[in-house]
Parts: sequence; C-alpha cells; structure tokens
Amino acid sequence: MFQAFAATRSPDLREDLVRRLMPLAKSLALRYRRQTEPLDDLVQVASLGLVKSINGFDPSLGFPFRAYATPTILGELRRHFRDHVWNLRLPRGLQELTMKINRGTDDLSDELGRPPTPTEIAEHLDVTVEDVLDGIEAGHARRTHSLDAPSSGDEGSLALVETLGGTEAGYDRVEAEAAAAGAKLDEREWQVLRLRFVDHLPQREIGMKLGVSQMQISRISRRALGKLLTAVRGEQADDLINAAA
Repeated sequence: MFQAFAATRSPDLREDLVRRLMPLAKSLALRYRRQTEPLDDLVQVASLGLVKSINGFDPSLGFPFRAYATPTILGELRRHFRDHVWNLRLPRGLQELTMKINRGTDDLSDELGRPPTPTEIAEHLDVTVEDVLDGIEAGHARRTHSLDAPSSGDEGSLALVETLGGTEAGYDRVEAEAAAAGAKLDEREWQVLRLRFVDHLPQREIGMKLGVSQMQISRISRRALGKLLTAVRGEQADDLINAAA
C-alpha cells in the first residue's frame, strides 16, 4: 500500500492508510493525556502527524513506517503543547510573540543547521532583540513543574516539595538555652516562671501555691524576666520586662 501510494499519491489510498494506522496515532496521543487537554484534541493533533508521516514516508529506503512515523507524530504533539497549552496565563500579545519566536526558531534551526541567536531571530521576524528576549523569558516562565515531580528527573529521587526549606526551630531553642544559662536564675525564679508561662497560672494562684503574696510573685517574675531579657537584649530589655510583668 505504501509503494502504491508513493507511486500514485491517491487520496483514497491515503485515507485508507490513515484509517488503518489510526491506532498508532491514538496510542501516542495517550502518552500526553492531561486533565486540562481533551483527548479528542490530542488525537486530532496526532492524526495530523500521521498524515504528514504518510505523505513523507519513502518505502524504497527500507525503513519500517513506525520508526519514521513515531517521532513525527510525537513532534506534532510536543509542538501543540508548546504553542497552545499554557500553564501560566500570560498577556495575549506576549503569548503570540512567544509562539512567533518558537516558529521562527524552528525555521532558522532547519535553515542554519544550529540554534539561532536572538539577533538572528529578531532579524528573521522583523522585531527588536529586546522583544525576542522578552518572548524567550516568557516561554521559560510559563512552564511550571509539579511539586510532586522528582527533583532530579529520576523516579527514585526526592520530590521537589521534599527539598524545600522550612523554619528550623532548633536555632531558637539553642539561643533560648544559652540565654537561660547566662541569666543565672535561682530555683524560686525558675519555679515562678514555669508556673506562669508553662502551667499558665495567674499570679494569685502562684502566690497561694508558694505561700507568698501576689505582689512578691510579681516582683520575682519581673526580676526573672529582667535577667532573661537582659541576657538576650542587654540594655533594650526594660520595655519588654514591663510589658511581660
């Protein structure tokens, strides 16, 4: 059938080949199935790649059709996602500029045999180099990555979300312990602070528990806080002492 089509370029024969080979196009489209992109649209894009493959395939070279068609169809699918599926919503003018730059880059790459420079792209598209750089940057910015994706591309590596930094509470604990050691509180002062800030008892109940007046508890608390805050903040502790006491 391929030999007959290559010799005649018959539209009916092409249609027959497309019908027979649609399972290949559908299987490749399924690789790119996403919730945000309807499967019917992906199959349509893959079908376009299939038609291009049939039109360009030369059976006289001795290569199997699947080996020729697969990269062609996958290329159409990747181009579709690159040009039409945007994870981040950019201004329409910037979207159109980015798509224009992508197409110009492909054309120049085929023509030059290498990736073109921004200046070459600008001359080819009749835009400024600044426009090209803005479009390239927008193309990079619109590509997002799932936080559940592997951090190194290897399925066995940590997910990106597991590599994000967080607040390390250990530093605060070490600083607090160092300040407490430098404050040199006596046992009564520690006891009053524990009852007040750990057990959350009011000064009156603390006084009853320790057999002293509420005024004495207030003085002990103020003195203990003063030692702690002075150890941490030095001369700047007075206002904090008054507020806490």
